[in-house]
Amino acid sequence: MLAKGLRRLVLITGLLIFVACAFMVVYGYDFVTLPLLRNGFMKNEPSTAGNDISETHHEVFSVSTPDRKYFWIEFGEDAAMNPNILPHPTLHDTWIIVAQEVKGSATAPSWFTELVCEARFKKGRLACIKPPKILPIAATTGDKCVGDLSYFGLNIGPHDARVFYGPKSPYVIYGSNSVYTCFGQWIQDFRMLVGWPSEIIEGTQYRMATELRRPAPFGPVEKNWFIFWDKDGDAYVHYDIFPNRVFAKLEEDGSVGENLAPLAMFNDQQCMNMHMPRVAEQLESIHQATNSLSITLCERSDLSCEPNDSNTYILTIFQHKSFYSFHSEYEPYVMLFEQTAPFGIYGISSKPIWIHGRKAGEAVRPDGLELEALDAWNQSEMFYVTSISWKSHGQEYHGYSNDVLFINFGIEDAQSGGIDVVAGDLLEGLKLCSSV
Repeated sequence: MLAKGLRRLVLITGLLIFVACAFMVVYGYDFVTLPLLRNGFMKNEPSTAGNDISETHHEVFSVSTPDRKYFWIEFGEDAAMNPNILPHPTLHDTWIIVAQEVKGSATAPSWFTELVCEARFKKGRLACIKPPKILPIAATTGDKCVGDLSYFGLNIGPHDARVFYGPKSPYVIYGSNSVYTCFGQWIQDFRMLVGWPSEIIEGTQYRMATELRRPAPFGPVEKNWFIFWDKDGDAYVHYDIFPNRVFAKLEEDGSVGENLAPLAMFNDQQCMNMHMPRVAEQLESIHQATNSLSITLCERSDLSCEPNDSNTYILTIFQHKSFYSFHSEYEPYVMLFEQTAPFGIYGISSKPIWIHGRKAGEAVRPDGLELEALDAWNQSEMFYVTSISWKSHGQEYHGYSNDVLFINFGIEDAQSGGIDVVAGDLLEGLKLCSSV
């Protein structure tokens, strides 16, 4: 009996470990001891340690912290990563923060939750006023996770939520089991999930979680989609940014029209060929990262500054990912594109953004015999940018170049940070497509 019980325990434990590893690898988390990824030792990424950051990156600085470094985002005693910040709708010294809970050893590997609370700045940190709550996003089910992806069928709860303002309302987009593919993207009116003050919520759009669709074909695991709005307030979903853009007009039921990117493809491809970061054939990729904001490229205080099609664009951040020495690094870049059809790209960062305070060449070295055998360790801290938002209360989707915005990011899949920067500073060094 004891032997049978022991074998059963070993079998269950092994299954749980396998599920946890599979989620981390396929859905983009770092897991540094998988023997199947030995090609991660091919080389190390060039480090900025000991060099002038400005040679390789565009560094941005906080406008509020004494040392101009980023600030920590804290959820009480709970560890959380990949954060979002929204200005509180009525309290001008308070923000709403949301992040994915970091799993403890006692947590089931298929259980995922987002934490939410009201937060204020105290001693240089943005911290929950009261203990955080679980954001009550309902689990979804589907029957499309088969074969090598069958473990996704065990998933419970949302992955990597993005919380953001649109022109009129706040929303949350997250990954969960899909009706149309294995793992899809869902949207819901954020006000349905928290005690949202100050207004009567009218209408039915996204009161319930709604699965977003895309022009065919679906990928087996979809992630990192973002919504953008044109100058008339119509919504679109942006699915892919590289090697080819894909985006489509969004309807209220989550359905979409045809892929509109080919209308801008000729000019976009010329611009991307010139200004996008280069990607190695292995261990590197480019993917979307954040939600979108609308920005007018002149100052709010300038009386002659009137938003129009020639000065107002959609802003988003994408990331160049590399995975060497069992460690991921993400380098964020800004992209601006037009707010009117065909939504062509306007400009791309000439250098990746470096957040002041990030440690160059000083990432924590994971344990493991393979890693101990490396002659050198020059990995910089993994900052995973997840969301952007305007800092000022009452400001939702649109802003100006001298407005302050938050860049929010996870740190080494374990902690949360943010930095408040002037939007115009973020756009320094932008390479324009018109120069191609």
